[in-house]
Amino acid sequence: MVGEIRLYTEHDFQEKAQQYAVVLSSRGVDTFIEVVEKLNARFFRHHPELALCVDDEGLWLCANGMRMQPDWKAEVGRLKRASIKSEMIARACNLTEKPQLVDATAGLGHDSLLMAQLGANVILIERHPILFTLLEDAKRLAEQDSFLSKVVARIQLVFSDSAEYLKQQAIENQSFDVVYLDPMFPQRDQNHQAEKKQAQVKKQMQLLHLLLPEDGEMDLGDGLLDLAKPIAKRVIVKRPRHAVFLANQQPDHQWLGDACRFDAYFSHALSD
Repeated sequence: MVGEIRLYTEHDFQEKAQQYAVVLSSRGVDTFIEVVEKLNARFFRHHPELALCVDDEGLWLCANGMRMQPDWKAEVGRLKRASIKSEMIARACNLTEKPQLVDATAGLGHDSLLMAQLGANVILIERHPILFTLLEDAKRLAEQDSFLSKVVARIQLVFSDSAEYLKQQAIENQSFDVVYLDPMFPQRDQNHQAEKKQAQVKKQMQLLHLLLPEDGEMDLGDGLLDLAKPIAKRVIVKRPRHAVFLANQQPDHQWLGDACRFDAYFSHALSD
């Protein structure tokens, strides 16, 4: 977990940067603010190390000449086109029933946005303090958009380790209609399909891979499956189409797409 990080900003946004620094400090990240003359492409090319920056559009993660934030506004077109019939994730998660759903592998929150648009009430879990703060900022900006505000009203962000959160729900005898898992670094199969996908990864995911290194602190998701099963009517796992089963557990049902699939694990004990 990142314990400290540099935050670049221009003079006009120094107060805003200090506000983010206070929030990150409360989450265990020491943030060192550096005021620069101009946050432009040239500056980022000459400062390739992983860092944060703040401008009029909010908080960004930057490295290697790139910068990104979870751009929920960019998803509006897809959300407006989406329907229960057109989206495989909707059938897998039974979104016609407007489920209470836990997304235990937040990523950039795009799947949660889609599921909320199609009727789910989503609890979005993220443990990394920087990624959580980026998601929090994305939700704040979305709340100012006339279309997105209605969608994100159905999303609750929770700053927590997913494994600890799921364990606590079991202790409290809580249950959910769906727990959704989309591990960021799926296990590779013998055909190396996941490596091929990684070679085509977008800018946003490249930066997330720097923030959330695969070796060491990142959980591939195996441990979450058995924690999710006791508290959910169905656990849905998103996988690359040819990836191995999560935790080597064969699902009860599958929905297959061209590039990915959704594996379902049903709990008969919690079913109506």
